[in-house]
Amino acid sequence: MKQRLTVGQAVVRFLANQWTERDGVEQRTVAGFLGIFGHGNVAGIGQALLQAQRTGAPDMPYRLARNEQAMVHTAVGYARMRNRLSTMACTASIGPGSTNMLTGAALATVNRLPVLLLPSDVFASRAAAPVLQELEVPAAGDVSVNDAFRPLSRFFDRIWRPEQLPQALLSAMRVLTDPAETGAVTLCLPQDVQTEAYDYPDELFTKRVWHVPRQAPDPLAVERAAATIRGAHRPLIVAGGGVIYAEASSALDRFARETGIPVADTQAGKGALPWDHPNAVGGIGATGNPVANRLARNADVVIGVGTRYSDFTTASRSAFQHPDVRFVNLNVTGFDAGKLSALPLVGDARAGLSALLPALHGRRFTGDFRDDVAAWQAAVDHAYRGRGTQGDLPTQAEVIGVVNEACGTRDVVVQAAGSLPGDLQRLWRARDPKQYHVEYGYSCMGFEIAGALGIKMAEPGREVYTLVGDGSYLMMAQEIATAVAEHLKLIIILVQNHGFASIGGLSEQVGSQRFGTAYRYRNPRSGDYDGARLPVDLAVNAESLGASVIRCRTIADLVEGLKQAREADRLTVLHIETDPEPSAPSAESWWEVPVAEVATLHSTRHARTEYLAGKRDQRHHLRPGGL
Repeated sequence: MKQRLTVGQAVVRFLANQWTERDGVEQRTVAGFLGIFGHGNVAGIGQALLQAQRTGAPDMPYRLARNEQAMVHTAVGYARMRNRLSTMACTASIGPGSTNMLTGAALATVNRLPVLLLPSDVFASRAAAPVLQELEVPAAGDVSVNDAFRPLSRFFDRIWRPEQLPQALLSAMRVLTDPAETGAVTLCLPQDVQTEAYDYPDELFTKRVWHVPRQAPDPLAVERAAATIRGAHRPLIVAGGGVIYAEASSALDRFARETGIPVADTQAGKGALPWDHPNAVGGIGATGNPVANRLARNADVVIGVGTRYSDFTTASRSAFQHPDVRFVNLNVTGFDAGKLSALPLVGDARAGLSALLPALHGRRFTGDFRDDVAAWQAAVDHAYRGRGTQGDLPTQAEVIGVVNEACGTRDVVVQAAGSLPGDLQRLWRARDPKQYHVEYGYSCMGFEIAGALGIKMAEPGREVYTLVGDGSYLMMAQEIATAVAEHLKLIIILVQNHGFASIGGLSEQVGSQRFGTAYRYRNPRSGDYDGARLPVDLAVNAESLGASVIRCRTIADLVEGLKQAREADRLTVLHIETDPEPSAPSAESWWEVPVAEVATLHSTRHARTEYLAGKRDQRHHLRPGGL
């Protein structure tokens, strides 16, 4: 039997019948659509979603977004909260509507998170070429702006004819449900093809369950890895996001307790173990803490679990200084498992840890890191209390401390860019694997509110707090209106410091004197932005988007405001001004940002000297992990 459907209707019907299963638990692979309609998709995917909503066949929820980039961020937040087992589809119109999704596509693929992108495309018939918003390429007739998605996508296809759709959809699902391959999946849909009908076989629309296995690493590789670890004197575990996505926290807990090995975490892996676990030493790398980084410097075997070893994690390859350091990497992707010349264990984090522990034959390590951890936590307490000087602006660390203490065990904090990620990784005390959500693979300003929206969609029963600086807020605040329309409660802490605090500090570090990082009037005499502060009222802006707003002048105001926000049943923004100066203790680490080799400015020449000093600790890590 066959069903005569348009391409748009077939896409919606197919996606409604796709399910993901792991450990016997099934969930919808694509839980719904996010979209903004234009002439490229209103008559195709738009008509199909309307028909589904009116008839209930198929069941495919639709939510109206306000910005195409933001809706991809929302899908990413949703997917991360569901441990990559479920996501959202994003539909956009031809031209800028679709290319607005490019940044979101990059973010999804960099972070290894599944999203399905359905950008509308030019006419396949070319009868009216060039259509509105079509890019003409004189040397090629089959290129459109959507080809920019190719390098950003883990799978890309363009449906020129209706009969091409089944194979494209099945290929898309294979990548979306494969943790080793996943990322942005892009199916370009020419606007005329979306409306064309075809007789599709019934089998295309039957329930299809995509099994996500827990791949165990090769037994011989496990034994080689165990031999390397058994021979270590000062091993260290680096827990990445793969631990959380694999729901391997319990396995990591057992592994750490039985071996005695300390566990540091990356931005994506924070919360893999609770902050007060006896083996937890906190964040590692450029945004980590000094305890974890001292252990990293002396480690002779580093066991990476579910980490892709970004430059922040490795402190631009200066973190691991032992002359004979070796790496053992457990990762679901061979690409990540092989980094830093490691002995690779390709497999699921939970299955891999469960296989590796008995192979260690009871080997237990002793270390003296717990006193250092206790001293560090005392430093965190001090940072949370702030300066205590009457009349001073609150510090960012104080704000983080108040929010951390207000959060329940299952509440979620969301952040993405600026100075906050560094302070959060150093200072935040995570108590649940899903409590800490800092997008720091792409570090995309504007992710914060949109990503929080996706998290709330995925877990409506959790309170979701998002910390957003004024720089990120000005880039993308529109999804406040989306959350209000959907009756989804968020608690947004809007931290205003009148500029780019993170890049201001970095600018100073590289000798560029915070140039172009302040939100002030341009001074006609100097030509710089060093005039008075701009009279921008972001609290009023948030209120205009439908939020309830609480203005907080002091930390005491913020404490009371958070109580009110928790008791409220709608989205609340708490606005507070903070001191832009750094307020968290040093990570005792380094991050490589090149400094001008020649300069007339003394500040730049001095920064170049400091930069070259940091470069001296950089290592290639070419020694094979098993030797």
